[in-house]
Amino acid sequence: MHNLGIAITGSGSAVPETSLANEALTELVETSDEWIATRTGIRQRRLALPTESLSVLAAKASRQAIAAAGITPEDVDLIILATSTPDDLFGSACQIQAELGATKAVAFDLTAACSGFVFGLVTAAQYIRTGVYQNVLLVGADILSRWVDWQDRRTCVLFGDGAGAVIMQANESDRLLGFTLKSDGSQNHYLNLAYQASDHELIPGINISQGKYNPITMNGKEVYRFAVQKVPEVIDKTLFQANLTIDQIDWLVLHQANQRILDAVAQRLNIPNDKVISNLANYGNTSAASIPIALDEAVRQGKIKPNDIIAASGFGAGLTWGAAIFQWGR
Repeated sequence: MHNLGIAITGSGSAVPETSLANEALTELVETSDEWIATRTGIRQRRLALPTESLSVLAAKASRQAIAAAGITPEDVDLIILATSTPDDLFGSACQIQAELGATKAVAFDLTAACSGFVFGLVTAAQYIRTGVYQNVLLVGADILSRWVDWQDRRTCVLFGDGAGAVIMQANESDRLLGFTLKSDGSQNHYLNLAYQASDHELIPGINISQGKYNPITMNGKEVYRFAVQKVPEVIDKTLFQANLTIDQIDWLVLHQANQRILDAVAQRLNIPNDKVISNLANYGNTSAASIPIALDEAVRQGKIKPNDIIAASGFGAGLTWGAAIFQWGR
C-alpha cells in the first residue's frame, strides 16, 4: 500500500555572489536608496554573472534540499523546475537532472512566473497522491536580470536572481492541508515578458515571424491592486478548505514582491507582523525562487520548526495566483 500523503522534508537555496545595492542603481537610473526602500522594502539584489547559469544555481539549491531530506539524487523520481527564465527555451529541468546525477528522475519545466513555486507544489502533490512518484524535487529558480530593462527605473529596482528548492515525499499523514490556484488571462497585459516579432519573407508569398523577447514591462499600480485584493481572498479560501482559522497559521510566506504588499496582505488577514517571513530587502523579487528561498532561510535560522503550519501564496504574471497551506516536515 502506498503512502498517499505528502510531506515537505527538506529545503535549499542558492543565490549568486554578486550583489547590487540600491545606491549603485543611482548610476544607472534616476532614483535613490530612500525612494526604493520606502516604496518596495528592497535594499539590494543578487545578480548572476554571465558565467552563471540557471541550471547550476538550481542544482546548488537542489543538493541542499536533497541532503536536508536525507535522501540521495538517485532517490528522486521527478524534478519540476518552476521558471520563466530557462537557460534553454526547450527547458532546463533535464540539465538539472544531469547536473545532480538524478538518473531515475523524469524532469520538466513549469512556467507560471511568480506563482510558479505554488503551482509546482500543487502539481507535484498530484503525482504523490496518486501513488505514481514517491520523491519529488521541486525547484523555483529565475534569473530575471537577463530580462530587465536596466534603463526603466520603475522595474529595474525590483528584480533579483536566485534559486530555491524543496523535497516532497510520500508520507503516512498528509501535510498538504489545502490549496487554491487561480488564473485571469484578461489581466495578462499588466505584466509581460513579451515576444517581439519581425516579419521575414521566406519565399514570395510566405511570411514567418522571427524575433526576440522584449524586457519586462509592468503596470505597478494594477499589479499591486491585484495582489492586495486577491492574495488574502485565496488564503481565506484555502484556510476554509483546510478547516483552519487564521490564528492557527504559524508563518505567512508570500511571494517576495514588495514589502508594501506583504504588509497589506498581513493586515487584511489579521496576521501579526512577526509571523510574516520577509527577506526581500536582501534579494528583491526573485520570481519563482522567492518563496522557497524565504522558506529555506527561515528553516535554517530555526524560525520554522517541524509541524509549524505555513500559508504560502504566489502571485504574478498570467495573471496567476494561488495559495498552499502545509505543515513543515514529516
